[in-house]
Parts: sequence; structure tokens; C-alpha cells
Amino acid sequence: MSELFSKRTSVEQVEEGTVLAPKFDEHGLIPCVTLHAQTNEVLMFAYMNDQALTKTIETGQVHYWSRSRQKLWKKGETSGLTQEVQQMLIDDDQDCIVVKVELGKPTAGGEAASCHVGYRSCFYRAVPTGPKADLANIKLAFVEEEKSFDPTAVYGDTPNPTQL
Repeated sequence: MSELFSKRTSVEQVEEGTVLAPKFDEHGLIPCVTLHAQTNEVLMFAYMNDQALTKTIETGQVHYWSRSRQKLWKKGETSGLTQEVQQMLIDDDQDCIVVKVELGKPTAGGEAASCHVGYRSCFYRAVPTGPKADLANIKLAFVEEEKSFDPTAVYGDTPNPTQL
């Protein structure tokens, strides 16, 4: 574990203290919700390991742990879709991170975004709930109508491993 993080010693230390003592799961990961700094729009969800969390704190650029590729991933390293930390929050029991970010623009031009599919947010479809939900035939509804950039121009024709 990183030298930046304290050992968890008590509930009081974790919940009421001022030391960073994150609780990583059995795979060494902590969930991270990423929000747009100005709008609080949910942009993406990913995981960090201790190295990703350390790099994010040290550089101010968001790093994640890619579970599909099993490697550290600096957001935007290839695509230009960088995420610059404006604020990082940790929840009460220090087992979840929220990062508020400013977005970089894709290398091939277009609008600032986070999603490798081309939309601004990775959460670009809504799931119907309640009385309007037809449980026998659930249809997702697009909440973003246009893509922010052309993913083929940025990534080529190779499918992203998270899509498989």
C-alpha cells in the first residue's frame, strides 16, 4: 500500500479523522465516481487501486485501474479525453471516491467528453423504472442525442475491451 495512506486503526479515525485511510476491496480496488466539476453531471464510474489513487493525488490527472486490461490507466493518455482533478472527495468510511473534473478534448477534435463511445458521459442511456417500465421488454432511452466526438477517428476500428 502507498506511503500516502494511513493504516486504518479505528472507526473514529476513519469516519471523523483527518488522515487518508482508504479501504480497498479484496481485489485491491476502490470504486470511483467521476463528476463534471461545473455541472455535477455523472461522467463515468471506474476503479482505482492504490497506485492509481496515488498517481491521481500526485499529478492532479485522473488515473484508474483497468480491470479488463489489468493495468494502470491514465485517462486521456491516448484519446486526449483527460480529466483534471478539481476536487477529490472520499466517503464516510473511506471506501468510495468521488472526483470532480475538468475535461480535455479528444485528439481528433470535437467536444470535451469522457466516454470512449463518443458521448460526453458514459451514462448516456436511461433505464425505465416504475409504472412506465415494461419488464417484459425493457428499452433503454438515450439521454444524450449527439456524440461529442467520432470514436473511430480517436481509437480506430478496434473495439474497446470494456465493450466485449
